Amino acid sequence: MTVCTRFAPSPTGNLHLGGIRTALYSWLYARNHGGKFILRIEDTDQERSTKEATQIIIDSMNWLGLNYDAGPFYQTSRFDFYRKAAEKLITEGSAYRCYCSKERLTELREKQLANKEKPKYDGHCRDKNLPADKDQPFVIRFKNDKEGSVDFEDQVMGPLSFQNSELDDLIIIRTDGFPTYNFCVVVDDLDMKITHVIRGTDHINNTPRQINIFRAFKAEPPIYGHVPLILGKDGKLLSKRHGAASVLQYKEEGFLPEAILNYLIRLGWSHKDQEIFSRDEMIKLFDVKDINKAAASFDPEKLLWLNRHYIKTLDPKIVATHLVPIMQELRINYQNGPTLEELVVALRERAETLVEMATKSRCFYEEFENYQEEAKQHLKPEILPIIKALKQTLENLPDWTDENLHQAIEDIAKQFDLKLGKVAQPIRVAVTGTTVSPPLNVTLRLLGKQRALKRIDAALVYIGQLLS
Repeated sequence: MTVCTRFAPSPTGNLHLGGIRTALYSWLYARNHGGKFILRIEDTDQERSTKEATQIIIDSMNWLGLNYDAGPFYQTSRFDFYRKAAEKLITEGSAYRCYCSKERLTELREKQLANKEKPKYDGHCRDKNLPADKDQPFVIRFKNDKEGSVDFEDQVMGPLSFQNSELDDLIIIRTDGFPTYNFCVVVDDLDMKITHVIRGTDHINNTPRQINIFRAFKAEPPIYGHVPLILGKDGKLLSKRHGAASVLQYKEEGFLPEAILNYLIRLGWSHKDQEIFSRDEMIKLFDVKDINKAAASFDPEKLLWLNRHYIKTLDPKIVATHLVPIMQELRINYQNGPTLEELVVALRERAETLVEMATKSRCFYEEFENYQEEAKQHLKPEILPIIKALKQTLENLPDWTDENLHQAIEDIAKQFDLKLGKVAQPIRVAVTGTTVSPPLNVTLRLLGKQRALKRIDAALVYIGQLLS
């Protein structure tokens, strides 16, 4: 058997961390078993489904590198296929046409609620074998077994059992001819040869209904694994109040895909005490059976910690690639200064996110108008001879290497019998406008000789104005 999993989101809103974690688990299971991974867009809810939400799903998968072997498939392009499947069930006695009016169904529901009964269809049209009538609206219902139970072994939750008497003769084709969710899922999973379904526990109640439809088609249902939902620190279901509204918002906020994936795999799954996983390690070690039965709690600080780790340790070329759209969004002309790889190496110890890195990089690519207020204290008149001396040394420095620049600053500190910081900080303020930057020799090298000396001249003018 070739393992085949799928990620089947509905494009009715933003793709959240819970959804992408399901995609990750399904992707890892397929890759671990040398199988196939399919992307299916379940867009039958045409009132709520949007092209924008669909594009967010595809963009999120691409950004995270969760490549799919087939798809994306769209359910709205398969309506004829679903209708034919429904007619097949009618012919075989596993489905039927129901002409019950909305008024009758409303009255039935009200009576059941008044009698403290579980509302469900009473089977009024179940055994009438009614033909299609173009002049009267009807739905097609699945003829669910009335006796027995649906029993299955969930890969995460263990053995589960549902009584058929608790299930309804659910509608599989509506009066407008549109198929319903549970029916489309079964027909698609059957047609696409899905062997394993990994999804949230919010789908558990759908599973016995879908299993019965599989059996009506005389087919073996997939093996299911239902993953507990993600909670916020307050114990409530994860929502945008706990973090980003969508997966792509994390991209916009400067998170690396490696950090997101590493965080998500550990959000309900573990391998001994290991915290950091490469993509290859995830594929090699992942097993659905190791997913925790208890809900996981979202910890934004842990996600930030992982992001810092990957900013520091990933190949600077990779980090630089992800930094490009951030720089573009912030309208920083990254062509007008050091390469992004050089920038990453210089700032990776000082940034939690790529947005923070980009924001701190402005001084390397564009001029600043004013010194920060708290930085001005370092540009006092008494520092004037020191800055002049260092400027002359820097002007005569042929090669602006880290070593040469550090030596030049050290020599000036010795000349004036000062600690290195007493020399470095005024120069830092002079060339960046702030009190915080990478080591001064690195900062000067990234700025380049011409730009750095021009800013030192401007600082000398500023200090001179203080004396006048």
